[in-house]
Amino acid sequence: MDFSPNAIKVLERRYLAKDEKGVVIETPQDMLKRVSSVIAQADKGYNDKEDVTVTEEKFYNMMASLRFLPNSPTLMNAGRPLGQLSACFVLPVEDSMEGIFESIKNAALIHKSGGGTGFGFSRLRESGATVKSTGGVASGPISFMKVFNSATEAVKQGGTRRGANMAILRVDHPDILDFIKCKENDKEISNFNISVALTEKFMKAVEKGEDYEILDPHSKKVKEKRNAREVFEFIVKMAWNNGEPGIVFIDRMNRDNPTPSLGEIESTNPCGEQPLLPYESCNLGSINLVKMVKTKNGKNYIDYNLLEETVFDSVHFLDNVIDVNNYPLPEIDKKTKQTRKIGLGIMGFADMIIMLGISYNSEEAVELAEKVMKFINDKSKEASRKLAKVRGPFPEFERSIYKDGEPIRNATTTTIAPTGTISIIAGVSSGIEPLFAVAFVRNVMDNDKLVEVNPYFREVLEARGLYNKDLMLKVANEGTPSHITELPNDIKKVFATAHDVSPKWHIKMQAAFQRHTDNAVSKTVNFKNEATINEVKEVYELAYKMGCKGVTIYRDGSRGSQVLNVGAQVKDKVVEVEDKHQTRQRPEVTQGITEKVRVGCGNLYITANYDENGICEVFTNVGKAGGCPSQSEATSRLISVALRSGMEVSEIVEQLKGIRCHSTLRQKSNNSDIKVLSCPDAIARTIEKIRKINPIADVEIAKTSIPVEEAIPVPKGNKNQASCPECGGEITHQDGCVICPNCGFSKCG
Repeated sequence: MDFSPNAIKVLERRYLAKDEKGVVIETPQDMLKRVSSVIAQADKGYNDKEDVTVTEEKFYNMMASLRFLPNSPTLMNAGRPLGQLSACFVLPVEDSMEGIFESIKNAALIHKSGGGTGFGFSRLRESGATVKSTGGVASGPISFMKVFNSATEAVKQGGTRRGANMAILRVDHPDILDFIKCKENDKEISNFNISVALTEKFMKAVEKGEDYEILDPHSKKVKEKRNAREVFEFIVKMAWNNGEPGIVFIDRMNRDNPTPSLGEIESTNPCGEQPLLPYESCNLGSINLVKMVKTKNGKNYIDYNLLEETVFDSVHFLDNVIDVNNYPLPEIDKKTKQTRKIGLGIMGFADMIIMLGISYNSEEAVELAEKVMKFINDKSKEASRKLAKVRGPFPEFERSIYKDGEPIRNATTTTIAPTGTISIIAGVSSGIEPLFAVAFVRNVMDNDKLVEVNPYFREVLEARGLYNKDLMLKVANEGTPSHITELPNDIKKVFATAHDVSPKWHIKMQAAFQRHTDNAVSKTVNFKNEATINEVKEVYELAYKMGCKGVTIYRDGSRGSQVLNVGAQVKDKVVEVEDKHQTRQRPEVTQGITEKVRVGCGNLYITANYDENGICEVFTNVGKAGGCPSQSEATSRLISVALRSGMEVSEIVEQLKGIRCHSTLRQKSNNSDIKVLSCPDAIARTIEKIRKINPIADVEIAKTSIPVEEAIPVPKGNKNQASCPECGGEITHQDGCVICPNCGFSKCG
């Protein structure tokens, strides 16, 4: 197996099974065996004499070789008590108090199971409308979005995945202007991404500068008219402000709805790439294009035979997921099996074209994108039709858009998802996005700077005799090679990172993939901070003209650290004291010590770091003997936050020092190596030591310390970005979510 050290860390933190104490009890190999064994069992449902060991081995090898990985809930939950394997759900929101709160309850159950939810709020009557049953007035969609948001906040999904929602409102709804600006300050609806559903009629009115109709949500009668261009420009202005709202072209999504007899598409999943009917779910997985690149006579090429084999096996895998899945609601179970939608996508596209020597922002890359995705889409249909010959078509086939053709097993087969954490596991670039960075700085002891370099970047530089540590540090600090004078132009062109790619090329790439994708394409168009409102407008118009189903933009630095605030109250407090004090971000470079301390549960490794402003963070790591890793981690996180918030170090030490632990005290009487009273007491003593460091060599550091491989790589470059709250790394924005490409942390909204 080819998991990197960083992938192992992400797996241990978020995917591998743990015991009641939070100690990891399975290996990555165990996880893949668990998943492949469960998913293969579905074959028996079509032939009870089937020997599933061949299928199980096929699925295991496909994942272990990192040619394909399913969405996160499948890796997390297959073969475990929860058994919920889907990432995406859409729930209806009926225009009644009973219907609204039924949806809130159902959303809580889905979030608890590790899924994300999308909602179309367009059925709800507008704010101020008369409620006949009570004689009162309606509060409108936005007020109920806040209730959904609070419910999401209360459900933590077992610490593996955070609650995420999508809210969509049609542009012809009476409350559309309030919806467009409802996240202007990003205070209250922090667990939602929002998108406006734009109709073809609206977009044509925008082009002509004409008025369009605002409709009553119930009667569909015209209530008033508004200027389409003014509303469109308002959407653009708010998106320029902080990336919200995105837009979806709802008529295009319904044009491609394979089962219109079951209803209209009203919403998508939280990242926008999966349009779904109410109560549908979709099971996603992604092919790693890097593994499809082979070398012959010193030249790289795409192995289409291997790609075809992987597509067929992946479709088989995802169709099996539908049968073995433990759905959170009976309505979802029923609707999902009626259409049997799957979403096979890709990851590692940027890495693949680099290996082929192609620049991301080029016609050659766009043409290759279309060629590869057409191949995957066509072969996925072949694979689905092959399954239909044995298993039968999806139940709604005779009432679907496919009814006059050859039976097919799945109503949809392709989706381009963001692949946030599974691309970290695979060690490749995310989805179809350009590279986030080509070099990172890894902080280790004694202020040593260990640079972690993209393997393809390093390979090319070494081949030309250009590779050296100082140059890599310079690239890491810039975040991109594009401004490094020591590098030749052809290298800088091929290794373009997200901010080197102009918005036009982002859209051209998205459109190329969309032309051969059943559902939609996850893609974020990155803008520099100085981008104008008009430049954002041009991209939205280009997305419409080029056939995209939606678009999300992010202007560098337009949110800063605000997006990481969990709730409104936390952010309000920060704003109130802004003039007096601000919590400082984790510094890019730190130095410190790691000390081994004997406690009642074994060895506790304590790392305390500082910069020119003083002590700024504490990390703990528990040895093999076990102990309370979650408690120690929680303590160190809180200490780090307190330190960067300006709390006096002496006050922190005073609060921690002297805390007693029965386990440590019991062992202390028989073990002279134990010099402390508890883990918190040990942390306090280490902090006291580091306060006296000047210079660092004056302190006697224990010989046993955390291995260098376990240090956390911290991306460099963009100074406007906020830091990851878990590892301190630089975050990137994708489809209304923040994602840390270092540790897998993500938060939507």
